[in-house]
Amino acid sequence: MDRTSERELVVTRTIDGPAHIVFEAWTDPELLRRWWVPKSVPITLLSCEMDVRVGGTYRLVFQVDPTTTMAFFGRYLEVSPPSRLVWTNEEGEDDAVVTTVTFDEDQGRTRLVVHDLYPSKDALDSAIASESTAGWAEMLDQLDELLREVRAGS
Repeated sequence: MDRTSERELVVTRTIDGPAHIVFEAWTDPELLRRWWVPKSVPITLLSCEMDVRVGGTYRLVFQVDPTTTMAFFGRYLEVSPPSRLVWTNEEGEDDAVVTTVTFDEDQGRTRLVVHDLYPSKDALDSAIASESTAGWAEMLDQLDELLREVRAGS
């Protein structure tokens, strides 16, 4: 994970799987539920609604503790299977964070680049300070594990 400017955070990872399957793991609610939350974090993904098309919306609801839920939601700006996915993260009070994910396949492996553009330097500083950006390595490990399971089952 690299902070590439005052407002940008970029995560790059090579995933052991073809782009169309990696893309599907990002766009199929049942697959996303299996890898999106780091296992080390005591949070449960309660619901995952995704209408993956330009103008479509998503909503993820998490159980944070016995009495608290938290929702993340936004809309899809670009859906270009299996190479690019762009959406907004609109749960904040300020302008939305825009996330762009690219999937670049080379010999059955996919170079994944997640680019988050925050509305301000302060918004990115706050996200980093709250550790909400800290789970990427573990989540992508879980994605790799899921893809191994998917390949083994085919």
